[in-house]
Amino acid sequence: MATQTTASCTGSTLLQPISEIINLPLDQVNFVACQLFALLMAVWFRLYLHPSKTSPFIRHVVATLLGFYLALFCFGWYSLHFLVQSGLSYSVMVFAGLEHMHKYCFIVTLGYLILCQITRVYVFDYGMYSADFTGPMMVITQKITSLAFEIHDGKTSVSKVCARMPSLLEYLSYNCNFMGILAGPTCSYNDYMAFIEGTCYQPRHQENANGKENGKYKQSEPSPKNDVISKLCTCAISLAIYLSLCKLLPVEHSIDDDFVSSTPFHLQIIYLYLAMLALRPKYYFVWTLADAINNAAGFGFNGYNKDGSPRWDLISNLRILDIEFATSFKMFLDNWNIQTALWLKRVCYERCHINPTAATFLLSAMWHGVYPGYYLTFLTGIVMTMAARAVRHNIRPYFLVSDSYKCIYDVITWACTQVAISYTVVPFVLLAVGPSLKFYRSWCFCLHLLCLLVVLALPVKSRRGQVKEQQDGLQKDSLQDNQTEHNSTDNNCNQKDKAT
Repeated sequence: MATQTTASCTGSTLLQPISEIINLPLDQVNFVACQLFALLMAVWFRLYLHPSKTSPFIRHVVATLLGFYLALFCFGWYSLHFLVQSGLSYSVMVFAGLEHMHKYCFIVTLGYLILCQITRVYVFDYGMYSADFTGPMMVITQKITSLAFEIHDGKTSVSKVCARMPSLLEYLSYNCNFMGILAGPTCSYNDYMAFIEGTCYQPRHQENANGKENGKYKQSEPSPKNDVISKLCTCAISLAIYLSLCKLLPVEHSIDDDFVSSTPFHLQIIYLYLAMLALRPKYYFVWTLADAINNAAGFGFNGYNKDGSPRWDLISNLRILDIEFATSFKMFLDNWNIQTALWLKRVCYERCHINPTAATFLLSAMWHGVYPGYYLTFLTGIVMTMAARAVRHNIRPYFLVSDSYKCIYDVITWACTQVAISYTVVPFVLLAVGPSLKFYRSWCFCLHLLCLLVVLALPVKSRRGQVKEQQDGLQKDSLQDNQTEHNSTDNNCNQKDKAT
């Protein structure tokens, strides 16, 4: 396998002629080629290395070796960082005490990721379109920290989330398997082990086999064929849309001086929305293809629909229609990069006692990288989230009085959500401080100011207040139930006394 040390690609140059013919960067060509190869290997893995035909040990070994090969092909020797990061974190898990193991593991794993991101951006200066070896490390960081928290929670609580420390082979297979080494998505360690051992269908068969309706599915293993084909079609459409529109509607054009000075503001808003609409299919393609690869290998089964058809969305990373028609900032985020959102919720939001929303957005910025644009985006996201929450809690109830009012509310909030998302994400795309601030100045920071006014004007209860209110309500209901039961018992006793 030939490699080069140019700034454009650190992996194999085998596909250089194809890269020149189709006029795409070599690292992107390598990525797509490796993912298509992984798709073929996934089908072979499910058919010929099925749990009924071979042992979990063989499945672990093959999945890991194939993952290492794909990493080497795409990133060359930089893929060694995957092993170093995994090795350091595994050592922490083995030698650190159980009480603080998850915290030390989180610091070491995230710290090594940030160190690599700093060297990539500010030392080697690869830039935006080069082979980014920190992309897979971001997913590995999620997996390692998720596992550490699962082990800690399983050992220190009644709920056995993860009851044992994995072996080194199981650990490497979980982090670096060929299905998720390049684009993820992250997943639960228990779910991955159930897939390797062939037990991922049994619990969900039993959960869904209520009576006669789904009983027939207990004896047959569901096939992912239809879902894989559907997701590959989505990939093809997404890629075609992206390649057709990305150069016609560049986000950078929104800060062009001539464009800003000569274009009415309402047309600037429409252009920005269309530019972001043209950019999103790139992510749809990458994440949907990654999901299809996992499904083709037999990983991702999530029970059955009401009509009896199997669901293969256990580790899906997005819901396209819910994204494009989102009527709130939260709804958009809940359906975008789903597994990352769940990871942030598990390791940060649910454990942070001081302003968990701000802490979660800050962690997301640190995890994404060291470009200043990332921090501008996620700091803006904090204000947007708080404002959207205030509007939903204070204004939405007035529109629920009739279906027509609700429809009007949904249309307005859809438009506002799309504009707010586009406005927020611009620095994420532009990366640098100068262009990002230039964009915000061209809009006079209008959405920042509007959100601050909404947050100050409309009261919203904190998460603690909401939780306390729910607990008080539950306690009140419990007391009422006990009182009712007590009165019922007294009445029965009185009737017995009268009868006597």
